[in-house]
Amino acid sequence: LMEAIKVFSDPFYQNGPNDQGIGWNIYASLKRVGLGFGLAALIGIPMGLMIGRFRFLSDMCNPIISLLKPVSPLAWLPIGLLVFKAAHPAAIWAIFICSIWPMIINTAAGVRSVPLDYMNVARVLNLSEWKILTRILLPSVLPYMLTGVRLAIGTAWLVIVAAEMLTGGVGIGFWVWDEWNNLNVAHIIIAIVVIGLVGVILEQILIAAARTLSYAETGASS
Repeated sequence: LMEAIKVFSDPFYQNGPNDQGIGWNIYASLKRVGLGFGLAALIGIPMGLMIGRFRFLSDMCNPIISLLKPVSPLAWLPIGLLVFKAAHPAAIWAIFICSIWPMIINTAAGVRSVPLDYMNVARVLNLSEWKILTRILLPSVLPYMLTGVRLAIGTAWLVIVAAEMLTGGVGIGFWVWDEWNNLNVAHIIIAIVVIGLVGVILEQILIAAARTLSYAETGASS
């Protein structure tokens, strides 16, 4: 308890590029997660919509997804280091590649779950592809999409901790590894608790966002 008080008494101190308080390390990790996760959402959700909507895209992409999805996210880290020549973008790349699969798969599954009667009515009414997307697909797909987002953010937070242990720099993963090198077990335990708490907070934020969107969708439909 005394060690925790000591750590959090000044969480934003800076004694150099690699000696910073736990607050800065958490912030650095969250920033990487936000960038990688955001890029994955921008690409993965539209891809999932298209893969679920068009059969030929599904037939073309499913074998590739099945091949790449089981690959450990950390196995992609050396590719990122090779391409970007720096640890920071390589870590973002690892988060991106591990976050994109749940979004694609769950969004595509949501599109496929749309009742066929809805699509038949859309054809009879001669609705444009944009109206089909906004009036039929998105309201039906939203729960699946949000499930994919929740899975992705949890995976992203797990990956960044491991990636930072390998790449170094500033981040909660590097902080854990640095404390291990100093044989400071108390700080490692504190970091484990902090990592768990941040993960819970991220999930609760997404749950709250999902509820808000669901209520908004219900109100719009009524």
